[in-house]
Amino acid sequence: MLKRFVDVKDEEVAAVLLSFVYFFTLMSGYAILKPLRDAMAIEGGVKKVPWLITIGFGVMLVAVPAFSALVSRWPRRRVIPLVYRFFLLNLLGFFVLLTLGVEREWVARAFFVWVGVYNLFVVSIFWSFMADLFASEQGRRLFGFIAAGGTAGMLVGPFLATTLVGPLGPVNLMLLSVVLLEGSAQCVRLLSRRAAVVQLQASAGEAPVGGGIFAGLRLLATSPFLLALGLQTVLYTLTSTFLYFQQLRLVEATANGLGEYTAISARIDLWVQLFTLVLQMGVTGRLMPRLGLAATLSVVPVFTVLGFLGLAVLPTLGVLIGFKALRGASHYAFERPGREVLFTSVDREAKYKSKSFIDTVVYRASDTVSAWLNTGLAGLGLGMVGLSLAAVPVAGLWIAVSLWLARHQRSAAPAEPPALARTADAAR
Repeated sequence: MLKRFVDVKDEEVAAVLLSFVYFFTLMSGYAILKPLRDAMAIEGGVKKVPWLITIGFGVMLVAVPAFSALVSRWPRRRVIPLVYRFFLLNLLGFFVLLTLGVEREWVARAFFVWVGVYNLFVVSIFWSFMADLFASEQGRRLFGFIAAGGTAGMLVGPFLATTLVGPLGPVNLMLLSVVLLEGSAQCVRLLSRRAAVVQLQASAGEAPVGGGIFAGLRLLATSPFLLALGLQTVLYTLTSTFLYFQQLRLVEATANGLGEYTAISARIDLWVQLFTLVLQMGVTGRLMPRLGLAATLSVVPVFTVLGFLGLAVLPTLGVLIGFKALRGASHYAFERPGREVLFTSVDREAKYKSKSFIDTVVYRASDTVSAWLNTGLAGLGLGMVGLSLAAVPVAGLWIAVSLWLARHQRSAAPAEPPALARTADAAR
C-alpha cells in the first residue's frame, strides 16, 4: 500500500512510517498552538510584535549553546525526548498561569515568544534526526512522504482548533498539545530502537556528536555551503515575516475578539496544509528525483515573487489566503524536503549543531531584523502595496541562492552515503 505513494524499499518501511507518525504528532500539536499565538499577538497589538520577536532571538542565543552542549555529551535517543519533555513542562506551566488569569497580558506575551522558540527547535531537531537517519539518495525518495506526516498534522491541528475552540476555549487546547508532544517523544524512542544508520560502525548514529558547544557557528563560518544554507534561511524568513505582518493587518481589520482571531488564523492554516498534503502524497516523492534539486528549491521563491506582486495589485484577505496556500504548499511539499536533502551531505556535527544554529538563531535573527524593517518601512508610509513590492527583489535573490546550492550539493555529498539498516533486531 505504501509503495503506491512513495518509492520505499522493504527495509525502510518501518522507519518511514514511524517518521511519518513522529512528524504528525509534532506538527499537529504545534498547529493547535499557532492560532492561539497569533490571536494573542493581535490582542496585544501588532506594534508590539517586533519587540516580542526580538526577545525570542535573545532566548535563542541562550538555548542553542545549551542544546549543542547536550548533543555533544549524550546520544540523540536521550537528548531529543529530554528536550521535548522540557517544552512539555513549559506548556503545562503556561496552561496553569492562563487558567488562573495571572497577569494575562504578560503571560500572553511570554507565550508568543515561547511558541516561536518551541516551533523552531522541535522542527529543527526532527529534521536533524532525519538527516542523520537517512542518506541523501533516500532523502530524495522519502522526505516528501515523511514531510506529509507534518502536513497531515498541520491539517488536523487547525481542524481541532477550529472545532474545539468554541466548546473548550482556546487555553484548554494546550492540554491536547501536551499529549501529542509526548507522542513525539515516544516515536523517537521507537525509531532509535528499530532503525540504525550504517556509517563507520553500526552504532555511530547513536554515539554523542562530540565537539564544543560553539562548533556549529565555527563550521558555519568556514563552509561556503553552510553559509549559503544560512543565507537561504535569511531570505525565506524575510519574505515570510513580511507576509505574516500582511496577514496580521488584514485579519486585524476583519475580525474581532480572541475566538474569531483564532478561527480565522486556523482557517488559513487549514487551506495551506490541505493543498500541501495533496502535493506531498501524490507528487513530491516521485517528482523530486525527476525535477532535480534546482527546480525543487526554486519553486517557492518563484511563487513568492508572483504572490507578492498579486498582493500588491489586490491587497485582500482572499488573495492573501490563496498566496499563503500556494506558497506554503510548495514550501512544505518541495522546498523544505529538498533543503533537508542538502543537510544529508554534511557531517553529524554540522547536522545537529550548524543546522540547529541556522534553523533557530539565524532564523530568529532574520525574523527580528525583518520585523523591525517591516515596521520601519510602514512607519515611513509604505502601505500593503509598497511592502509587498519591497519583498519581490528579496525573493529574486533567493532564487539565485537556491540554484547555487543545488549545483554544489552533488560535490558536497559523500561518495558512499549511509544506508538505512533493516532494524536493530535484524542487525543482531
